Amino acid sequence: MHITEFEKLPVKMQTDSVKVYHEILINKKASLFWKRFLEVILCSFLFLLVSPFFLIFALLIKLTSRGPILFKQERVGKDMRLFYILKFRTMVQDADKKGVQLTTNNDSRITPFGRFLRAINMDEMPQLLNVIKGDMSIIGTRPEVKRYVDVYTDEMYATLLLPPGMLSLASVKYKDENSLLSGKEDPQKVYIEQILPDKMKYNLEYLKKLSVKEDMKLIGKSIACVFQ
Repeated sequence: MHITEFEKLPVKMQTDSVKVYHEILINKKASLFWKRFLEVILCSFLFLLVSPFFLIFALLIKLTSRGPILFKQERVGKDMRLFYILKFRTMVQDADKKGVQLTTNNDSRITPFGRFLRAINMDEMPQLLNVIKGDMSIIGTRPEVKRYVDVYTDEMYATLLLPPGMLSLASVKYKDENSLLSGKEDPQKVYIEQILPDKMKYNLEYLKKLSVKEDMKLIGKSIACVFQ
């Protein structure tokens, strides 16, 4: 008996809602090929270009706080496979054991140099390696920890048909997410009930529009967002 690509997906993803997006992506195989081809070339070039900054940031992280240079956290990727996302460590050692998995602007776990890295949007730079490896893409839904994937609706699981991304339109729209969560009595509840569903609207819309041209537009918007 022939097993289709859809039937190879995790059971949680084998729903009618996900199938709609799966069929859309089946018809975009050429775009997906060029997307992957171009992002490997671009990320490899960028990694070589910024490698001196990697060394400088690594040294400053070591000199200003105790702990490893890189922060590794398990996230949910394509087809619900788990992987470790890489970031420069911007918090105190074992910060994930000392509070919630969401970060607010006034989070006391953030180190002084870590706050600087976050301000210039350089803490995510090591994810270039995630993209080169194939765990992530440049453009795509930002990867979530399993706790938040567990509250996905059937339709939200469609975002796991592709590798998660470093950048997304949702990230641009919610560039001040930390500020929105600051001061909230229950930031996790606000994130799950208000922010996550709205971000997913942008992520699902991206699946419908996916193309190299669309990726270039989103990269442009993300760069503009950083400079703002």
